[in-house]
Amino acid sequence: MSEADRAHMAHALRLGARGLGRCWPNPAVGAVIVQSGRIVGRGWTQPGGRPHAETMALQQAGALAKGATAYVTLEPCAHHGKTPPCADALVAAGVARVVTALTDPDPRVAGRGHARLRAAGIEVTECVMETEAREANAGFLKRVERCLPLVTLKLATTLDGRIATASGESRWITGEASRRAVHALRLSHDAVMVGSGTALADDPDLTVRDLGAPTQPVRIVLDSGLRFGAQSRLGRSAKQGPVWLLHGPKADAQAAEGWRAAGGDLIQVAAKGDHLDLTFALKSLADRGLTRVFCEGGGGLAAALVKARLVDELVLFTAGKLIGAEGSAGLGALALTSLADAPGLKLRRVEQIGADVMSRWAFD
Repeated sequence: MSEADRAHMAHALRLGARGLGRCWPNPAVGAVIVQSGRIVGRGWTQPGGRPHAETMALQQAGALAKGATAYVTLEPCAHHGKTPPCADALVAAGVARVVTALTDPDPRVAGRGHARLRAAGIEVTECVMETEAREANAGFLKRVERCLPLVTLKLATTLDGRIATASGESRWITGEASRRAVHALRLSHDAVMVGSGTALADDPDLTVRDLGAPTQPVRIVLDSGLRFGAQSRLGRSAKQGPVWLLHGPKADAQAAEGWRAAGGDLIQVAAKGDHLDLTFALKSLADRGLTRVFCEGGGGLAAALVKARLVDELVLFTAGKLIGAEGSAGLGALALTSLADAPGLKLRRVEQIGADVMSRWAFD
């Protein structure tokens, strides 16, 4: 891998990140077209998944694409969907070389894009910055390979791991800068999810605010019995932005009718006793196209997801405060009997956000 290849692919990865949270069920792809050492075209997957990154970059490059090198963060598609294959578009544009980071695991592609390019006489270089590209599109890859969305769990706690005082006061544990960072995280995910306990306690709206968001994430409540009603802020705004209610087979019929009238989307999933089957619930979200879900609690749902090994990343905001043992814990019971059973995490990044600290951890 040359330094130039790496630099241009890094550029393409940064472009691709602009599509996160906006292009599901499609992958967030970036593309850069280089002619004689000069960038002549750039693109990334547009909201809703169309146009694709390659199409955007080729349109910008125009005639300068002929004989150029195209850097694409994922293998160009080779199947006819709502648009023609990107591999064909690259061939028609006359590019001389295509550099990719990942092979697309979608069975409709899965090497066929690379093969089509080579068959047309185009030089193809694969696996440039593959590790970085796999991380960037982890949600898309998990959905295709495991039929589950990537789950990011967010916790905001004091130094001693508390999220509220004994009286229930929790606003605000962390500062304004951290809350703004949370909104940015919402924006990079397809959906924001909470449990019924948090919904009932906080009556949230779960939108992205003050960032000029062109689209809003899907807002999801996991509520086995539909205790959380449509008279809520989510219910009153369900016709302005999607609200999905995942409920069990014994959910209250009157509450369900209220949500339908309000514009909510009701999704029945399997239950285990009084609780939803979380694996089934997340598979249902993946079936609907979601690739990245941002979970904002509460502690019971967070613990249940951790126990079921359904969380991929933990984003922890820590405030310089102490509440003590009488406060509410940030994570519910995990029913551990030994330290060896404790879930292991690897620290990925730490940064100061205002007066707080944000740490990002990957589950082993």
